[in-house]
Amino acid sequence: MTEKPAIALIAHDLMKDAMADFARTHEAVLSGFSIVATGTTGQRVIEACPGLDVTALKSGPLGGDQQIGALIATGGVTLLVFFVDPLTAMPHDVDVKALTRLAIVYDIPLALNRATAEPLLRALG
Repeated sequence: MTEKPAIALIAHDLMKDAMADFARTHEAVLSGFSIVATGTTGQRVIEACPGLDVTALKSGPLGGDQQIGALIATGGVTLLVFFVDPLTAMPHDVDVKALTRLAIVYDIPLALNRATAEPLLRALG
C-alpha cells in the first residue's frame, strides 16, 4: 500500500479564513492527499473539514515553516499552497522566502493565492 502524497497548506493570519474556505470548497480533491500545515492554519482546516487527513505542525514563526521546508527537501510534499498576505509586514519574512526558494529548487508546484492553487489542485487531483 502506498502512502498518499502530501500537500502543504500555510496561510498568513489574515488569509486563514480564505484557506479554510479553499479547503471546504476542494475537500473532495484534498481527501486524496495527506495534508501538512502550519499550526493555526492546520487547526482551521481541521475545523472546516474534519474528515481530511491533516497534520498540524508548529506555528510558522515557531518552526512550522522549517518543518514544511524539511518535508519539501526530502520529497515529502507534492504541492505547496501558501496564501500570503502581501499587505501586512511579516517578522518571519525570511522563512517565507526560504519556503518559496525550496519549492523552486525541488521543482514542486507553488501557489501563493487561490487563483493559482485551484488549477494546480485540479491538475493533481
